[in-house]
Amino acid sequence: MSRHRRGTSEQSGASSPAVHELDPTAFHHEALLYEGDDGFLGGTLPFVRGAIAAEEPILIAVSARRIALLKEALGADADRVRFANMAELGANPARIIPAWQEFVVEHAARGRRLRGIGEPIWAGRSGAELDECHRHEALLNLAFADAKGFRLMCPYDTSALAPDVVAEAARNHPHVRSAERVEASPAWSGLEEIAAPHRAPLSPPPADAFELSFDLSTMAAARAEVARRASAAGLNGRTDDLVLAVSELLTNSVRHGGGAGTLTIWRDGGAVICEVYDHGTIRDRPLVGRERPLRGQLGGYGLWLVNQLCDLVQLRTVPTGNVVRAHMRLAPACPMTPA
Repeated sequence: MSRHRRGTSEQSGASSPAVHELDPTAFHHEALLYEGDDGFLGGTLPFVRGAIAAEEPILIAVSARRIALLKEALGADADRVRFANMAELGANPARIIPAWQEFVVEHAARGRRLRGIGEPIWAGRSGAELDECHRHEALLNLAFADAKGFRLMCPYDTSALAPDVVAEAARNHPHVRSAERVEASPAWSGLEEIAAPHRAPLSPPPADAFELSFDLSTMAAARAEVARRASAAGLNGRTDDLVLAVSELLTNSVRHGGGAGTLTIWRDGGAVICEVYDHGTIRDRPLVGRERPLRGQLGGYGLWLVNQLCDLVQLRTVPTGNVVRAHMRLAPACPMTPA
């Protein structure tokens, strides 16, 4: 965890919020609590200008509108910043950590300090999406625990987000920045809790959901049922992707989850959801499906592929096994575009 003390400020060439001196050998992960556009710029610009002044590479993944605000404020200096549209990158929150890992690896060999700004949570996210965003924010602390000199700021618009969403930010970030201060979060949950199997409850499937028990002998029938119901729901050109994703989950259950399981299928608004339950247990792998498999590694591709194919994936450990929910929207659009 980062060590810090009072008395320094960002290098920005302008008046900047007072911050703590950071341990340059540690990963520093903070939530920025702000209100509206002015608060966003007031909180992020000193951080960005500090990176530019120190010649530290910086990647900013926020909404297209926030990118436009930053580019206008930075002027010619915007060319020294790498931007990514979070509505595209983070539509499925499980795809964000690999993007940060690529950024870190790209510069790690040079021993350079790095900065990032990532805003995966915005008003309009569904409850299921928010759950996975919170899990993503927590897992960042594990994924980059050894990333020396990497500072990552995660903005939260307190004027648009529910109080419980903001409260969760304090649990998932070791540090919280607001106004002119950055402080250790008293609500920080700690790495041990984050690394434990994820047991947050899922809403139950609807009473009319289709349910099928499967094993090796009935996998073909299960895949056919996914294809039939997805097509009937109007998934059209995305049906094959969903069938492939569910096939990976079924195979994992047969190989590693006790040889059998239960497949449940239903439609929820504009999405088809397929849930696979088995008696397996994923232990000591909190980042499974969220890290790009290494070339030549044996195994570990199934949940990664499911996350690349589906719009949202929820993995939970329950007392009797594992549950994986794969969501596929009927239209391949991003969730509600952030402001």
